[in-house]
Amino acid sequence: MRLFHSPTSPYVRKVMVLLHETGLLPRVELVAAQGTPVDPGSMPVDRNPLGKIPALETDEGVALYDSRVICRYLDDLGTAGLYPSAPALWEVLTLEATADGILDAAILMVYESRVRPEERRHPDWVEGQWAKIARALDAAERRWSGHLAGPLDMGQIALGCALAYLDFRHSDRPWRAAHPHLAAWEAEFSGRASMLATRPSTV
Repeated sequence: MRLFHSPTSPYVRKVMVLLHETGLLPRVELVAAQGTPVDPGSMPVDRNPLGKIPALETDEGVALYDSRVICRYLDDLGTAGLYPSAPALWEVLTLEATADGILDAAILMVYESRVRPEERRHPDWVEGQWAKIARALDAAERRWSGHLAGPLDMGQIALGCALAYLDFRHSDRPWRAAHPHLAAWEAEFSGRASMLATRPSTV
């Protein structure tokens, strides 16, 4: 299999953590890809017309894209059980969607400062994105504290990657003080071998 990859993409990191946790990493070739919404660069547009990563080319040559689709595929391939059967599945999928929503907002904030010309930036829009993140963190603290104490699943992996990305790109916006249970969980989760092995090494 071939995974179109950037070491700083938190969506790619979700897939990489899963690969480490399931032992599937040796079966995957990493292919570097970079780009932005205004310049696709080396993004695999022939495999993902949206021009985004991760994109996975399976052994059969089929292109899969969107981290949630890829993670479901790899979990099934490795019979890892990171997506449990229903009804527990719905909690895992909702937590994963919440974590991915944090990433969506956090990345839009990055694009606003890195891609948009300074004279066209919209501070209120940036703060609106952070408000989404703050509400999602509140929900994780309130709703999923018990879930996070349970067996490893894809919701936990997604949330761990999302919180790490906030530290990576938005370290000027502290989130731990208002979310003590989440902070304590993240401190432990970030020490997993799969998380340490996938820490972004470049800016």
